Amino acid sequence: MHIFLIRHGESIANNGSNYVERIPDHLVELSDLGKQQSREAGIWLAQYCKEQNIAFDNAKIWRSPYLRTRQTSEEFNLSLKISNIKEEISLIEQQFGLFDCISDEQRKKLFPKEYEEYQRQRQNNGRLYAKLPQGESPFDVAIRIQQFIEILHRDYQSGIDTFFVFTHGTALRAFLLRYFNYSTEWFEEERNPKNCWIREIKDHKDCGYINL
Repeated sequence: MHIFLIRHGESIANNGSNYVERIPDHLVELSDLGKQQSREAGIWLAQYCKEQNIAFDNAKIWRSPYLRTRQTSEEFNLSLKISNIKEEISLIEQQFGLFDCISDEQRKKLFPKEYEEYQRQRQNNGRLYAKLPQGESPFDVAIRIQQFIEILHRDYQSGIDTFFVFTHGTALRAFLLRYFNYSTEWFEEERNPKNCWIREIKDHKDCGYINL
């Protein structure tokens, strides 16, 4: 089984321009740069697969239903040209709750007590367990990602052997955590992937990010 985990391109939340409009997270779109990143990364990935003799006969795209992941997959698919595309809600971004679409400075100003408690949990080796106020922790994301891993296994048993999974930074790391049974210490140290970074898994081996 071949899996490519792909974080979406730069969004208007990533570049800070959504701090004014505060568009709900599921409707946050790619920036112009994010569209370009996605298109170029798609060209690169298609060429990589060709060089590695990875055929798309039994390939499938899974994606988060959020707008920016839909847009990213569409830009990639200009080169991949995969017709089997499905969406799965367990792949969505970590829920930010009170902290959704506001800067770190605004978080401290608007919700000082909640911010202080959240930082206390994170700073005590608790990145995996710290829950955003009225939102999720990465631990919560990891629990729901397990549902998606089971879907992948069913797909593989039905004959699909190559997957392109378009998701978000925390969900991508949570997938790796569950799929390989990595430790909480691994999660504490693992950095969030940059936009359009691609992580390859081949025959249950973590090959790391391939387009750095």
